Amino acid sequence: MDLGIIAAILGLVGLAFALGLFLSVKRQPPGNQVMQDISEVIHGGAMVFLKKEYSILVVFILVVFALLAWMIGIWTGLAFLSGAACSMLAGFLGMSAATRANVRTCEAARGSGQTKALSVAFSGGAVMGMSVASLGLLGLGIYYHFFHRLDPAVMVGFAMGASSIALFARVGGGIYT
Repeated sequence: MDLGIIAAILGLVGLAFALGLFLSVKRQPPGNQVMQDISEVIHGGAMVFLKKEYSILVVFILVVFALLAWMIGIWTGLAFLSGAACSMLAGFLGMSAATRANVRTCEAARGSGQTKALSVAFSGGAVMGMSVASLGLLGLGIYYHFFHRLDPAVMVGFAMGASSIALFARVGGGIYT
């Protein structure tokens, strides 16, 4: 079996695992009404921040896409776009999971102690890690399958798109949020 296909399949398996982690976190008790109200405000603010950050980044993405398509090739430009989209999706999934896990971690600490709280917190954070790795494997696997013999620059375009959005997320405060 082709290495690209194996990578893409493993990427899908990883995404399924990330979904399982997210659902596991969501099943944890969210605490009392005050805790839930505060959590909703934090989640809402984080999502508004992410939407605003991504709406600004779209300009950068389109400019770089146009330059790559013009200077290197349309497939490299499209790979850059899809890498950026995967990175943005991973950021959205991770932020959603982290903000949902926060209140559940607090409730786990309050009701069951440190061990349970750490388990919930790590599961919430692992959603982001698994999403990043899995979307990367999925995208690179697809591009490897179709382009590794034709034009390796296409795979570099995908990686550049994913990395540039991750860079802006760090600089823009996404991790702080």
